Amino acid sequence: MDVLLDVTLPVFLVIGFGYLAVWFGVFSDSGVEGLMKFTQGFAIPCLLFRAISTLDLGQTFQWPLLMSFYTGATAGFVAGLFGARILFARPWADSVAIGFCCLFSNSVLLGLPITERAYGTDALAANYAIVALHAPFCYALGITVMEIVRHGGSGVFRMVHNVLTAMFRNALMIGIAAGFAVNLSGVSLPGVFTDAVDLMVRAALPAALFGLGGVLVRYRPEGDLMTVLFICAVALLLHPAITWALGTGFALDQAPLRSAVVTAAMAPGVNSYIFANMYGVAKRVAATSVLLATALSVLTVSFWLSVLG
Repeated sequence: MDVLLDVTLPVFLVIGFGYLAVWFGVFSDSGVEGLMKFTQGFAIPCLLFRAISTLDLGQTFQWPLLMSFYTGATAGFVAGLFGARILFARPWADSVAIGFCCLFSNSVLLGLPITERAYGTDALAANYAIVALHAPFCYALGITVMEIVRHGGSGVFRMVHNVLTAMFRNALMIGIAAGFAVNLSGVSLPGVFTDAVDLMVRAALPAALFGLGGVLVRYRPEGDLMTVLFICAVALLLHPAITWALGTGFALDQAPLRSAVVTAAMAPGVNSYIFANMYGVAKRVAATSVLLATALSVLTVSFWLSVLG
């Protein structure tokens, strides 16, 4: 209960404030659009840029960390894909979108603030290593499988184009790429510039959490409830369980293990709905999964935090 009250509840209360503000009409839907455009298009890319530009890449990008997290993520995708197809008789395209919901954890808007509240700012290095590869990996896997399902593997150039377009139109990817460029080049940035970026960074997570609450108002609880609960089980339980088991087996240090498991335990991100909407399949299921899994993660994240100690 202490973990719930001290770590997870404040984060979800900020989300709840945003939800209620939009629900009662004191914060407009257009205001949410503007807030999310600011956070996802500017403030969070600045956060990722600053974090990755100053990381010790050799120490942070450890193969046991990335293997633990992304093996769990891939297993979640496969479970979602074939579970939707076999258990719920969904069409293959729907099944890919459902698999993507199980794959794409909300690693930034939920993973970063919860890890920071639980273990402090210094614990975020491994989170940033995971986030740096998260969108490229997930979009590459999801789009590749969707294109194979839809076009039978034909049109390789179209498939590659779709993957690259989805990744490099993303402002988060631009911030990550710029951070790597500065880090690897060894360029020393002017203090006045980094101070300005840091002002943006301080606004990123609180504003994004409030905006996320406002966005969730749009996602009414609709769709096949059993399919949605299946997605929640895979995303909130199976993915972190595999990550924890592999991380423990690889003898990961405590800090990266915590970051990997906490990130794996996050609810599906809004990108899950964006992916479904992009292909026009399983949109209601994806939207409902984002909403319900975010609510349920108040409890499941507390469980994983207690497991990690």
